Amino acid sequence: MDCTVQWGHARAMSQNQKKILLVGASGTLGQAVRAALTERGHQVVTASRKDADLTVDITDPASIAELYRQVGRVDAVASAAGTVPWKTLGELSTEDVRGGFEGKVLSQVELVRQGLGHVADGGSYTLITGILSREPIATGTVASLANGAVEAFVRAAAVELPAGQRINAVSPTVFEESLEAYGDFFPGFDPVPVARAARAYVRSVEGLQTGQVYRVE
Repeated sequence: MDCTVQWGHARAMSQNQKKILLVGASGTLGQAVRAALTERGHQVVTASRKDADLTVDITDPASIAELYRQVGRVDAVASAAGTVPWKTLGELSTEDVRGGFEGKVLSQVELVRQGLGHVADGGSYTLITGILSREPIATGTVASLANGAVEAFVRAAAVELPAGQRINAVSPTVFEESLEAYGDFFPGFDPVPVARAARAYVRSVEGLQTGQVYRVE
């Protein structure tokens, strides 16, 4: 690459730099997303329960409100957070279902709802779902429920977001890096490197599409 091309590339990266709030930054996916966005020249402000720039409990609306107060105006919000119980249907309690819905659905909906006044015009939200919305497995009932609900929300919110804001979801299969912990839940599934899912976040943040679910499988 000659000097002119290098300078042009650096100038384009500088002009397109975004301030991005990354929620769930301390996990396997969050770390990969942070690396991918930082490599692209973006300013990434991390948020998580621990080991991040800012502390947040996304199941608590008041904690989300405080997070937005601290971070100020951002160009994009990227979520790599969400917890669900892994139990068979017969083992699930009402509290399990409620907890999974709050942990992955209501939490991400609240990030968008409260973000409306903090995300810049033309900014974006990227949420996390997963392959179980379309490929159910044993013990994954609540995960399938949550993923499907978030994807439906993304499609619906896309037609209502103000000021040119966009919203998409990233829906990966199991990660190679997570096989030791989750591999037994996904028999016969082909895992993918987490870096592939991270690139889908880059696509959502830097692209123009909205209301999309980016499958990574």
